[in-house]
Amino acid sequence: MRLSARVDYALRAVAELAATGSGPGRGRPVTADQIARAQEIPPKFLESILLQLRRGGVVNAQRGPEGGYWLARPAEEISLAEVIRVIDGPLAHVRGQRPEDLGYHGAARSLQEVWIALRASEREILELVTVADVAAGTLPPRVTELAADPRAWT
Repeated sequence: MRLSARVDYALRAVAELAATGSGPGRGRPVTADQIARAQEIPPKFLESILLQLRRGGVVNAQRGPEGGYWLARPAEEISLAEVIRVIDGPLAHVRGQRPEDLGYHGAARSLQEVWIALRASEREILELVTVADVAAGTLPPRVTELAADPRAWT
């Protein structure tokens, strides 16, 4: 799986927001500069990512001296898959197409099923893990089990 820098930064930004517990009734909003410093993300790049996340319903924003960003919903309700889809679109594409729309023939016919299974596997993990899990450092047992396999690291 290949994740773009935009997705990496978006995931880090929402984890930072979850860790601060900011938002209406939960503390002050967090500025883009605070997030950028905490996560070492280029500030201008982060601004455009936060705009996408706001448009996608993941974060809310407020302008002004008391302004900043906060999660639009509890971190427990926001999966990593949702953040990835908001930033980069569907989880799995082959040559820019959805796997179910591909037309393989002959000896390669089974590749379509492989791509669909791969997407299902990615989806299983990415929808299982929430922003709250990442911020708290308490990943679901299935994720820690997979990551504990030394072969996963190479």
